Amino acid sequence: MRIAVLDDYQRVARDLADWDTLAGCEIEFLHEPMLTQAEVISRLADFDGVVAMRERTRFPAEVLRSLPRLRLLLTTGMKNRAIDMAAAAECGIVVCGTPWAEDATVELTWGLILGLAHAIPVEDASLRAGRWQSSLGLSLKGKTLGIVGLGTIGSKVARIGQAFGMRVIAYSPNLTEERAAALDARAVSRQLLFSQADVVSIHLILGETTRGIVGAAEFSLMKASAFLINTSRGALVDEQALADALRRGQLRGAGVDVYTQEPIQPDHPLLGAPGTILTPHIGYVTEEVYAAWYQAAVEGVAAYLRGQPLRVLS
Repeated sequence: MRIAVLDDYQRVARDLADWDTLAGCEIEFLHEPMLTQAEVISRLADFDGVVAMRERTRFPAEVLRSLPRLRLLLTTGMKNRAIDMAAAAECGIVVCGTPWAEDATVELTWGLILGLAHAIPVEDASLRAGRWQSSLGLSLKGKTLGIVGLGTIGSKVARIGQAFGMRVIAYSPNLTEERAAALDARAVSRQLLFSQADVVSIHLILGETTRGIVGAAEFSLMKASAFLINTSRGALVDEQALADALRRGQLRGAGVDVYTQEPIQPDHPLLGAPGTILTPHIGYVTEEVYAAWYQAAVEGVAAYLRGQPLRVLS
């Protein structure tokens, strides 16, 4: 069985799991992103199995139907919206997942917040250029943290904000006052959240009802001293509108880890926008998370070869 391990950007997958236990399998690690459907089809045509890293590579129906050898598609995590599950079933492709490893998205979210609030990248660059104390930071105690999406990650971000002495308000389409109160937060309207928050952090699931949910109208409501953080999904935010708002001074800064198209292109509007900290979707990219996922992927392939696939997704 020929197996492709996709999108191993850092060239670490081989060392983070015991692939040698898959006797009789030929494992190939692919290090570069495949940017078009034609490239995916061409590159994976000779593989029987694929290990996908999250949603980096898309598998719509057209791609799956063009890979007749593909029998096993294993994704890290237990959900992958980049895979057309109905088409996979139609093609007889078994789709399996891995247990959700403890992710570091909450930590990165706060890294971005603190980096912006205390101008850490700015001061680092300034110091290296021979200057001393070139800006004023912002204390978080007493400020308002607005959480858009008070789910598993959003609630953890909220707890840390409370530890800093921040007041927490929250909005999501289905958030109840009772759910917010259980987390010592206050449920508010979307408009009120963007107008009152000093830090807005987005933690929604991307879907048809949430795509582009944060745009020019929301940025026009924000305080000129406020920050926007997005470590969820790029398409939740109108990226051009965010870049324009930053240039107009409608908000103080933005910390962004996710983008509508990944990897981003050199002309991405946020690359030239002021007041930004930009990271390349590293919210889950840690040694611990990768090791857990890749080892579970090895176990998943072995189980499939025994005729007893694990964690089959439907």
